[in-house]
Order: sequence, then structure tokens, then C-alpha cells
Amino acid sequence: MLGVKIVQQNCQGLVETLGKYSRSVEAGLHFYIPFLQNIQVVELAMHPLRLAQYSVITKDNADIEASVTLNYHVTDAKKYTYENTDSVESMAQLVRGHLRDIIGRMELNEALGSTSKINAELASAIGDLTNIYGINVDRVNIDELTPSTEIQRAMDKQLTADRERIAAIARAEGEARNIKLTTDAKNKALVETARAEAEATRQRADAESYRIEKIRTALQQVDSNYFRDQSIQAFTSLAKSDTNLVVLSKDDITELGKVPVIQKMLETQDKK
Repeated sequence: MLGVKIVQQNCQGLVETLGKYSRSVEAGLHFYIPFLQNIQVVELAMHPLRLAQYSVITKDNADIEASVTLNYHVTDAKKYTYENTDSVESMAQLVRGHLRDIIGRMELNEALGSTSKINAELASAIGDLTNIYGINVDRVNIDELTPSTEIQRAMDKQLTADRERIAAIARAEGEARNIKLTTDAKNKALVETARAEAEATRQRADAESYRIEKIRTALQQVDSNYFRDQSIQAFTSLAKSDTNLVVLSKDDITELGKVPVIQKMLETQDKK
């Protein structure tokens, strides 16, 4: 009497005779001798695996929790089944060991900002595990690197301090710009005011020069009779004043005799 075993697609069967591996069979219908033989089925399809979070120490002695997911598939069903009691767990331990080594050579800030680099190094370090565990890791990914609570508090404080420092610098730079703009505006106003005052002074000086030049020109055109007439008018005004003492140069003494005559002429003119 024969037993019947159907090996599903993307699987491989391992035929055991009296508990010992005898051959491998591919997907399909297979017969075996019950009690003497057994067909163990191994899936060759890709399997996802999420490793539980575990502690990793960085180069600067920071404690972080690492979370890793990977995808693997069986490449050698015989090695996978018979040469390791738990090939998946052995593979997981190997991944954890390589990850500890990679992160242990990095400082905290570098590790937190280099997950892509860690993924690449980890995939390269793992390589093809067919010869060891009959497994190949198709993809490995660092899902999360979480610093410890104490480190998170310290990082938050540092981040807050950095933000306050940046804000203080920004405020100082803004105040400096405002002071510079205000100073520039004041200096510009002073320059414009000085320029306007200088222009006004120049215009007044030009006007005064023009007036003096006009007077000089007019005086050059007046004959001596005009100045004599002006002298007579001055003496007339002096005779009418209450002045008791008048000091004159000797050149002007002769002009005093003209005052009574002028005064009399003026009185006669008034009577008419």
C-alpha cells in the first residue's frame, strides 16, 4: 500500500526513509511507503520577518533600541531542515550581531541619520546564507532607531537650546539691521540737510553779491552833485535834532556853514 503526497507550487519535498533523508522532490504528486517513508514539505516562497526591538550601544556609549524587518526565502531545503535546528533564528541572531557591530562603530548622531547606509552595510555583511543556513536574505531594513528615554530628554534639551540660540541670533541680526537702516537714514537726512543749507547759503551769497554789484554799478554812474545833495540833507536832519555835540573831521567843517542857509531855504519854502 502506497501513500500519496502532493507538494504544492513553490515548495520542495524532502523524502525521508526510516527517518533519514533520501532525496528531494519538486512540486507535484508523489508516492511513498507509509511507516517507512515520509515526505516533509519546505516552502521556498519569500517570508517576511520582523525582529523584536533590542538594545544596541553606539561608539559614544549611547543606548538605542533597533527595530529590523527582513525578507528571506529558502534556497536549499536540505541544509535549511537538517543542518540547523532553527535556521530562521540563527539567521536573526546573525543579523543582530552584524547590526550591533555596524552601529557600534558609529556615534549616536551619525547612526540616527544614516539608516540607509546601515541598511546597505548590513545587507553586504549578511550576504548569501545558503551554504550556512540554506537561506538567502532578499531585503533588510532598519525600521527604527530609538534612543533611550534619558538620551531623548537630553536631545530635546539640546534641540530647544539650539532653537533658542538660533532665534536669539536671528533677533540680534534683525536688530542690527534695523539699527543700521536707522543710522543710514539719519546720516542721509543730515547729509541732505547740510546740502540744502549749503545751497541756501550759496544762493544768499549770490544774491548779496548781486545786490552789492548793483549798488556799486549805480554809484559809479552818479556824479558829485548827488553826493553833495545827500550831504546837505544829512546836515539838515542834524540841525533839527536835539544833539548838542557833533564830532566831524576837518574836511567836513566847511560844510557846517551850509546848514543855516539850507535851513532858511527850507523855512522860506514852508511859508510859501
